[in-house]
Amino acid sequence: MTTTVPAPSPTGRRELLARAAEAVDALGMFAEVSRRLRRLLPYDAAVWRVTDPVTGMMTAPVRVENLDEGGCAAYWESELFTENVNLFRDLALAPVPVAGLRRTTGDLPARSTLYQDFMRPRGLRDELRAVLRVGGRPHGHISLFRAEGRAAFDSRDTALLAALSTPLARRLRTFSEPTAPLAPPAFHGPGLLLFDASGVLLSANDEARVHLADVPEGPAVPSALGLRVPTWIQTTAMKARAVAQQRDRGRARIRVRTRTGRWLICHASCLREADGGPGPSAVVIEPARASDVVPLIVDAYEFTDREAEVTQYIARGLPTGEIARRLHLSPHTVRDHIKAVFEKAAVSSRGELVSRLFTEHYAPLAESGTLRTTVPDGDS
Repeated sequence: MTTTVPAPSPTGRRELLARAAEAVDALGMFAEVSRRLRRLLPYDAAVWRVTDPVTGMMTAPVRVENLDEGGCAAYWESELFTENVNLFRDLALAPVPVAGLRRTTGDLPARSTLYQDFMRPRGLRDELRAVLRVGGRPHGHISLFRAEGRAAFDSRDTALLAALSTPLARRLRTFSEPTAPLAPPAFHGPGLLLFDASGVLLSANDEARVHLADVPEGPAVPSALGLRVPTWIQTTAMKARAVAQQRDRGRARIRVRTRTGRWLICHASCLREADGGPGPSAVVIEPARASDVVPLIVDAYEFTDREAEVTQYIARGLPTGEIARRLHLSPHTVRDHIKAVFEKAAVSSRGELVSRLFTEHYAPLAESGTLRTTVPDGDS
């Protein structure tokens, strides 16, 4: 028998999305959406995360509501190593990217290690989690929790959150649009952090401290080094260990936007002990290359695949005829694509487009890493 799912409140949903559209950054959007969502779908605690759209991994920023600081490791230990219920990587591909723990387990939550190791010790009865996705890419995760004594999340709650998935993902995607950095950044080399097999920070170089000082504030765990480790750093290290143990697939790699508008790449690998077993995890943080960030910027403007190809050829200085030849299109079709690109990026010329997408973002970083000197005549 088919169960009819009640439709979410159109008015409440419209107001929520209108507030999301007015937010200036992801954390502001999370705060405003959470405040209004609680009126439509009551919950006691929540975690709102931005994710890397390529790897689906948590990145910055993250908003945590009414949860203790020490629970992140237990949460992701379950997700990466032992859990088999409602995994985020599965929801990202599911027809409906939202699921409740109680409903999935047939009201037998003890089947879930997340419930046993994270939720029950904190008095939490149910979790409703969602992947915010658009264009087949995950741009965020939401975890909503209800405490013991409350009813479990039902089909109406699932339908409401599912209706918000794509609009909220689309709004998160726009925060990847390029902005001029607040000030030309100083050039710093790769930062390195070393974690033991249990996720404890063992060491960090000075460059890592500098890079971390520029990332958005968010949940973090203290370390014996006096450095607070952001949860997305710890999770990246755990992901590398899970891959090394063949408990997960993919790459332990994310992109993080700093408070000054620059992008960093954070990637991890699990080292091997003498006996071949998994050892410590090394996490590297370094300035992103153009090839790392261009896909995010192109995605933020909602370019089609063909428009993205045309944009990259424009950035390389190719004329319309040559672009048409390489893409096996007519010049007229290429001009139509260029017109669409100009409209989406709010520019009126090729030079303005290149400046908007590339120069404004990369020129300050390239300049800071360039040594300028005067060589006397006769020197070679």
